[in-house]
Formats: sequence, C-alpha cells, structure tokens
Amino acid sequence: MDTSLLPGALAGLRVLDLSRVLAGPWSGQLLADLGADVVKVERPGAGDDTRAWGPPWLESPDTERKGESAYFLCANRNKRSVTLDLGSPEGRALVRRLACEADVLLENFKVGGLKQYGLDYASLRELNPRLIYCSITGFGQTGPYANRAGYDFLIQGMGGLMSLTGRADSEAGGGPLKVGVALTDILTGLYASVAVLAALKRRDVSGEGQHIDLALLDVQIACLANQASNYLVGGVAPHRMGNAHPNIVPYQDFPTADGYMIIAVGNDGQFANLCKTLGCPQWATDARFATNSQRVRHRSDLVALIRDVTMGQTTDFWVQAMEAVGVPCGPINSLDRVFADPQVQSRNMRIEMEHPHSDQLPLVGNPIRMSESPVQYRHAPPTLGQHTRQVLTDWLKMTDAELDEIGAGNTK
Repeated sequence: MDTSLLPGALAGLRVLDLSRVLAGPWSGQLLADLGADVVKVERPGAGDDTRAWGPPWLESPDTERKGESAYFLCANRNKRSVTLDLGSPEGRALVRRLACEADVLLENFKVGGLKQYGLDYASLRELNPRLIYCSITGFGQTGPYANRAGYDFLIQGMGGLMSLTGRADSEAGGGPLKVGVALTDILTGLYASVAVLAALKRRDVSGEGQHIDLALLDVQIACLANQASNYLVGGVAPHRMGNAHPNIVPYQDFPTADGYMIIAVGNDGQFANLCKTLGCPQWATDARFATNSQRVRHRSDLVALIRDVTMGQTTDFWVQAMEAVGVPCGPINSLDRVFADPQVQSRNMRIEMEHPHSDQLPLVGNPIRMSESPVQYRHAPPTLGQHTRQVLTDWLKMTDAELDEIGAGNTK
C-alpha cells in the first residue's frame, strides 16, 4: 500500500495561525505536517518577522527582493499564506470570518494585544464556541510579568537553563551560555501542539472549545527535568558542569588523538565494558569506581584517568571499539557531517521540496514516523500572501468578484 496517498492524521482540521517568529509557527508546522490545513495570516508587505531574518536567503528570481530567509523556511512548511491587515476594519472582519471556520487558532501577541481588534478569545468564542484558542507569550496571561515581552534568549536566562549550560565558573571559558538553538521556543511549540490535540479530544466529548495559555517561562522551567528535581529534592542549586552529567559518570566528552568523542555510560555493566576496551579492566572493581554513586563521588579522578587513555587513539578507533561491546559513544559532528551520516540519510532527515524560488529547496524532515497516516510534505513554505485568494475561496466561499472588490491578491 502506498501510504503517501493516505490522508494525514489531522486531515480535515483547520488551523488559523496568527503567530510569528518561532514558537507558534513551530506548532503550526507540526500540525500541518500531520495533515491539518494551516492558514498563516501575515501583514501585507512585511509578513512574519523572520522573513527578514537573513542572510542566508533562498534567492528570489526577482532581483528586486531578497528571497526567503532560511530562518522563515525552517518553521512554515505545509502552510498557506494569507495577507490581511488587522489595522483595517475589512482585514479584521475577514480574520473573524476565518476564525468562525477554524478548529484551532494560534497566536503569540502580547497579552491583550488582540482584544483591540475584537480577535481575543472571549470575542471569538461568541462567534465560534468550538474554537480551540492557543495563546503563546513569554510569561503567560497572568502574574506580575504578564505584560512583559519574552524572547527565547531572555527566558533561557530567567528560567535557569543558562545557569546549567556552559563550563564551570572556575574553568577557562567558564560562564553562562545559551543553547545553540532557540530551544525554549521549540519546546513551547511542541507543548502547544500537545495541548491543542488534548483540547480537541475534550471537544469531541463536550462540544466546546477552550483557551490554552502557554508561557515560555513555564515551559523552560518544566523542561529542567532532573536538574529541577535535583534542586527540589536535594535543596542545592545545580551549577554549570560543561558537558558532564550531574548524576552519571562517565557521561561527557573526552579528547582523542584527532578531536573529541562522547562516552555515555548508563550502568555498571557498560562501565565494565568501557574499562576493558580502554585496556584498564581493573577500574571496574576499584572501590572508587565500581558503582555509579561512587563514580559520581570520585568523578575528577576517573575522568582524568579516562582522558589519559582516550587521547592515544582517534575518535573513529574508539567509536568502533566501543560500539562492538555495547558502550554508548559517538563523535561530536558539525552539521555537514550530520547530514552526511548514513543513519541520518536513511531516516530521510533531509528532504527537498519545490518552491517558487527553487526546484529543490532543502529542508529538515519531520522526525515522526507513523505507519498508517505518515507525515506528508504538501506545500513548501509559502511566499508572502501566496494563497490569499485560494484560502478565502476555500474557507469563506468568496467569489472572484468579492475578492477583486477587497483587492485580494491574484495568486491562486
């Protein structure tokens, strides 16, 4: 059976995406990948802020414009773009009409920012009681910081992640660091998608929609996972440890003859195999290292011993030797090596789509693998306003005459 011809898991679901930048668009892209019809509403002439966040650009054949930024392309696949001016009565009226036809609305305006347009949850609920309305902000709809703007970098600092990321203050190059991608935005987008699906399931029973209030700060704290639990249970605030793990040893990077590798030992059996591979089986029975709790206690002694040995061979040598005996390990790849990796290639994590500016637009694939309703790549990230007439016809049944009267774009 050709599963590529099957409808997506969320086929028939309509999502109105009023969000921009990353957290909201990431959620919208995930829902779209799973089959939902996601309509992205953008400002005429400008669009999503990230359309201007380049270089690099996917070059446009029109030499008078820059083309699409790589940043925008990463989070807007499978969507249709509509340009509407929320500052005009006509634009607001069309958004309200679209909301009446939607199952889900995503937005990341400042708290109360859409109320002035009559597009807040309370107003739209009167028009569409079944609407799932998901608001994403930096600090949530309530609390003393509710009216503050929130950005990923800021939240990584305020939410504790940067207190855990980077080398220890006592080491060269020590100090707080942000994660190399806007991870809080990404995680918030994932939480938003989960919340939307849960709200839809409840709507199947109750017949009513609801408001979802998601805050980047809340998500960041929730995702501190074991580090937050370590503090709450142990009463001691964790500190930066570079690439080391607070609860497991050895679980970090180690130098080799030609670079670095990661060793991630998760149990005592793996540690014994590591010791044999390194030519030092006696470490596995040494009272200082025999159990993980003892290895954590004597971390500095053990790490120094392992480093002295690993520097004697190349990364590839050690990875091959350790994989043969079941010791989790691997190289630290740059992105060119990531996308050249045979495992990554076999999983189709690099895809190509046709785009108005390129016959072969490279994108990162969706990691979800579903046997009966697989992810489908239907639309490349849209150009600004590319689908305005198409969507207004599909969702609102507007005629060509009506579209011409309001000056809707001619792209079909």
